[in-house]
Amino acid sequence: MATLSVKPSQRFQLPDWHTNSRLLSTNAERQRDASHQIRQEARVLRNETNNQTIWDEHDNRTRLAERIDTVNRWKETLDKCLTDLDAEIDALTQMKESTEQNLQAKNLPLDVAIECLTLRDSRRDIDVVKDPVEEELHKEVEVIDATKKALQQKISQAFQKLCLLQEVRQQLNSDHRDKMETLDIDRGCLSLNLKSPNISLKVNPTRVPNGASSLQQWDDFSQFNKDRAEAEMKGAVELREAIALTIAETLEEIAELQEDIRHLEEDLRRKLQNLKLCHTRLESRTYRPNVELCRDQAQHGLTDEVHQLEATIAALKQKLAQAQDALDALYKHLARLQADIACKANSMLLDTKCMDTRRKLTVPAEKFVPEVDTFSRTTNRTLSPLKSCQLELV
Repeated sequence: MATLSVKPSQRFQLPDWHTNSRLLSTNAERQRDASHQIRQEARVLRNETNNQTIWDEHDNRTRLAERIDTVNRWKETLDKCLTDLDAEIDALTQMKESTEQNLQAKNLPLDVAIECLTLRDSRRDIDVVKDPVEEELHKEVEVIDATKKALQQKISQAFQKLCLLQEVRQQLNSDHRDKMETLDIDRGCLSLNLKSPNISLKVNPTRVPNGASSLQQWDDFSQFNKDRAEAEMKGAVELREAIALTIAETLEEIAELQEDIRHLEEDLRRKLQNLKLCHTRLESRTYRPNVELCRDQAQHGLTDEVHQLEATIAALKQKLAQAQDALDALYKHLARLQADIACKANSMLLDTKCMDTRRKLTVPAEKFVPEVDTFSRTTNRTLSPLKSCQLELV
């Protein structure tokens, strides 16, 4: 007869079994709820982070594009400023060379005047007299020396201004190169996307590099370079106007030389009258009768006076010819100066129009008032001596 083998183990009651089943079911439902909650939160987080990432990338792309526009505007401003600066450097260089030529042209009249004074120093005895001719010669030397000093001063000022303009140009050129390089970098950053092959993780990309500047410092730096360039160009224009006025002293020298020529002609006419008087006295004395036709002191004095007057008249004629030659040379040089000044006036007008146009960058449209009329009046004042001289020549 078979017997039932009962394994010795703990036996649970039926209520315990039901309780355990309900506990497992409850835990499973709680885990499912938690998993569902996590899945929902994960989806929300994914959507939010995706949207945030997309908008961040879009915002930064927009910021890059705006920054590129800002840098490009400054680059174009510097382009225009460099163009104006180069034009002003060329104009001032031409004016300086013209002034140097004008200075060189003063050497011949000065040498002639000094040579005449040296020759007149060879007079002897009572003939060493301080006459009007000597005074006019000294006056001529003083006028030419003063003119040469004024021209030399303007040449030195032009040289110094050219050095400053070159220094400003180097600063502008350096700033322009930096902006060109920045534009290349930012445009390259703007062209990158998620599929670009050359993107990768970098070490500490959020670091602040040494020498980094703030946005205000960056803007102030470019504005300072632009303002300094415009100030130097304005100073160069004023210097060229001053040089043109200095060259106009050639007109004054012409007027003074014309006055000297008139004095020489008057003195020559007086000497001719004196010579006529001596000739008449000598001729009249030849009719003295018999032994009275004596070579007395009066006869010797009148003879010496005739010789002295003839030598004086010859010297005056020579000096008059030299003065006339110098006047002709001045008129020829004046014609060259007039042509050169006309070119410079046109360049100055164009430069002023450029500077007037650039004021639109800083002056509101409703407050913008062109300054070309003011410059035109300045130009007219500068050229008025030339016009008066042309009228006199006609």
